[in-house]
Amino acid sequence: MTWVTRTALVAGLAFLYAPILVLIGYSFNASPLVTVWGGFSTQWYAALLADAPLLASAWVSLKVAVLTSVIATILGTLAALVLERQRRFRGRALFTGLVLGPIVMPEVMIGLSLLLMFIGIGLDRSLLTIVIAHATFCTGFVAVVVAARLRGLDRTLEEAAADLGAPPMRVLTTITLPLLGPAVIAGALLAFTLSLDDLVIASFVSGPGSTTLPMRLYSRVRLGVNPEINAASTLLVGLVSAAVLVASWLTARRDAQ
Repeated sequence: MTWVTRTALVAGLAFLYAPILVLIGYSFNASPLVTVWGGFSTQWYAALLADAPLLASAWVSLKVAVLTSVIATILGTLAALVLERQRRFRGRALFTGLVLGPIVMPEVMIGLSLLLMFIGIGLDRSLLTIVIAHATFCTGFVAVVVAARLRGLDRTLEEAAADLGAPPMRVLTTITLPLLGPAVIAGALLAFTLSLDDLVIASFVSGPGSTTLPMRLYSRVRLGVNPEINAASTLLVGLVSAAVLVASWLTARRDAQ
């Protein structure tokens, strides 16, 4: 690497992560003004723990993210198996477009179309509609991750199990899925993060009593930023970072065995 590429790399990383580090630092600011440093304090974390509406929104986001990651992981893994193991079947192009389409579609379009569908079928907006919308959006991401892993698998292991008399379902559960473990975990974490972070789609399909944490934070930011919002954002960053570190540790431990 030359000094030009190193400078560009450092500048790019600083552009991405410096604002996050500043946000984390100012979450420990004693002053109520986010632009004035008043000393170190954890009072805003205490205020956050006493904020009932914000905690309720965080609980809603956590439930939605967990349910979304489970549903999207199952559907995305099955879709990846179909796309990679069944190369030719009628309607393959349509199926591929339905699975991967939400990845490239604008979130505004996804949210509006799902809202019109829910109204058309008479389904009231609630926690269920948010989970359905997020699962629809995240399934394609899981399918891409798992499909990439499937392309690199050694098919001879599956063929050997089949030659020894194992039925297709036994081959899937004992050979294919264990080999896909790291990709499935990565897809689940990606779906969890995307759901936890979503604002646009949830704002279309949420109803009374199902306000997610990003929606709550956005409504408060419009009235002005305070250190309590910085504290909530810092906890979100810490939660996602911890999940990524645990997944990386589990993957490294599995590869070492």
